[in-house]
Amino acid sequence: MIGRLNHVAIAVPDLAASSAQYRDTLGAVVHPPQDEPDHGVTVVFIDLPNTKIELVAPLGDDSPIAAFLERNPAGGIHHICYEVVDILAARDRLKAEGARVLGTGEPKIGAHGKPVLFLHPKDFNGCLIELEQV
Repeated sequence: MIGRLNHVAIAVPDLAASSAQYRDTLGAVVHPPQDEPDHGVTVVFIDLPNTKIELVAPLGDDSPIAAFLERNPAGGIHHICYEVVDILAARDRLKAEGARVLGTGEPKIGAHGKPVLFLHPKDFNGCLIELEQV
């Protein structure tokens, strides 16, 4: 059901400093910040030969990333995103297997302009999983 790894998301307390570190220290291709108000975050994508890194920072006080950074002030891995061909079929199969889909269970449009869903970390070894339809 799941396809390739789309990205690993890292919550960061300082988006500009983290972007500079990837660009200047690691020599990566770093894209400009992109606000995602529906998700309460600002993101920066970093291109790698085989996947992407997504730096995630809070957009507003009620951002889910703000709560994550309160528990992890230095930041850390927030979620892993896998690609799926049919997000509704994937959702229905996962729910039938007992996995919990966060939110309403209906896909939202993510940072790549494609439908996404998040799966409860307690159902996946403590890891928040994002599914993105490709």
